[in-house]
Amino acid sequence: MTVHFIGAGPGAADLITVRGRDLLSRCLVCLYAGSLVPKELLAHCPQGARIVDTAPFSLDEIEAEYMAAHEAGQDVARLHSGDLSVWSAVAEQMRRLDRLGIAYTLTPGVPAFSAAAAALGRELTIPEVAQSLVLTRVSGRASKMPEGENLAAFAATGATLAIHLAIHALDRVVAELTPFYGGDCPVAIVVRASWADERVVRGTLETIEAEVAKDPIDRTALIFVGPGLTAREFRESALYSAEYQRRFRGREGL
Repeated sequence: MTVHFIGAGPGAADLITVRGRDLLSRCLVCLYAGSLVPKELLAHCPQGARIVDTAPFSLDEIEAEYMAAHEAGQDVARLHSGDLSVWSAVAEQMRRLDRLGIAYTLTPGVPAFSAAAAALGRELTIPEVAQSLVLTRVSGRASKMPEGENLAAFAATGATLAIHLAIHALDRVVAELTPFYGGDCPVAIVVRASWADERVVRGTLETIEAEVAKDPIDRTALIFVGPGLTAREFRESALYSAEYQRRFRGREGL
């Protein structure tokens, strides 16, 4: 048997990949994070599949499900929200599967920051304004941030920041970033990106706390900070310039 880790996407059920959907339809066991994965995805599970919400489970209990499926020779679809590459807690599960000698695959999903950028109607990399995006978070109960990885260090680069799992610490985010970006720096908060109740709150580092206070946010939100969020007057890239010759364009004489 094989455990198939599948990125379920940011929330909307139709943002799962075709590969992820097809794997889900073939697995007789499905483990999913019920607090974050839309239940509509479970409609793709085959009839009679064992479907388990792991939201209340410990890692030991999840491992026990893998072992039971292994003994029964049944493939497992393990649905995680967003994409598997960031903050998915997949690494610790793979480590246990390695110890058990159980095979696994990874199928990527649409990450939350991509869905949030779509909600904002923005490209996050703007020519000569913002060419780097930092995905980060603040220390929390689940795990501490490594030494050297902090908001001030990232802010010093001037890059656009996509701060996950930090809405509870908005005041700290504002305090730590304002000295680097200035109070007039744009901020956008996307709540439950791609879900039916998606919401966007816009402001600046100076005003965003007051904006959020009008309708408080308690979870599942992503904070963007950076000048590229509102840039309008910027130089067009050379990518589509008539004078720009590149390998696949085939424009002779340029």
